[in-house]
Amino acid sequence: METKLKIAIQKSGRLNEDSVRILKEAGIDINNGINKLKADAVSFPLEVYFLRDDDIPQYVEDGIADIGIVGENVVIEKNKDVKEVQQLGFGKCRLSIAVPKNDKYKSIKDLEGKRIATSYSIVLSKFLKKNGVKAEIHEISGSVEIAPSIGLADAICDLVSSGSTLFTNGLKEVEVILKSQAVLIANKKLGKEKQAILDKMLFRFNAVRKAKNNKYILLNAPNKNLEAICKVLPGMKSPTIVPLADKNWSSVHSVVNENDFWEIIEKLKDLGAQGILVVPIEKMIV
Repeated sequence: METKLKIAIQKSGRLNEDSVRILKEAGIDINNGINKLKADAVSFPLEVYFLRDDDIPQYVEDGIADIGIVGENVVIEKNKDVKEVQQLGFGKCRLSIAVPKNDKYKSIKDLEGKRIATSYSIVLSKFLKKNGVKAEIHEISGSVEIAPSIGLADAICDLVSSGSTLFTNGLKEVEVILKSQAVLIANKKLGKEKQAILDKMLFRFNAVRKAKNNKYILLNAPNKNLEAICKVLPGMKSPTIVPLADKNWSSVHSVVNENDFWEIIEKLKDLGAQGILVVPIEKMIV
């Protein structure tokens, strides 16, 4: 019987769509019917479990799932014996403390003796202890933002992305406890066959992520400035240069990192580059 790697992903919520998408971009489609909690992947030895995000670390620790995609905040809060394999670059957020917007807040010492509502009691408790603050923690499973307005708590500790939910509920962010994103975790006792499958998956994931972080550019350059342009455009090894019909010009092809893109484009234009074409990269194998 074919060995399959078992992966747990969030069945609904903020990480579900991104988890399914990264698998699809890596060439791993999932046959998933409506409300099915288990599905098989197409053309890749993978079995997918759709679970509550809070349960994923436990399933991976117990070996029910070999690997899982879950937020770092959940991994830290649950504190299970799993291995963090890779950060995935999506689902970015932060775990923060917020108080009513009209409250005066100067430092974390202002939380002394206060009631704080949260779903992350372990992380919050460690943070308060580290800062020498004694506060009363109310652990609740959802709708944390409403706690101050109904008198349940004086402050909250919850995940923040844009901050719009805090604003809507009359709260302001005052302390960032940790920054989080989706991570791939694994059972610490994977066998050789399953580790080999995981390595193939990681190879695909990395190709997709590198492609997203880079752009393929084509441009026309005057030959007199080719040396200077090549120094601006190192590419993966070196730029590709193709002679044009006009003997004084060449076409230059290269790859540019997204973070350096606009700075490099400005330098290229200063060196006389024309007809600059930017193309997204679907996969990038290096």
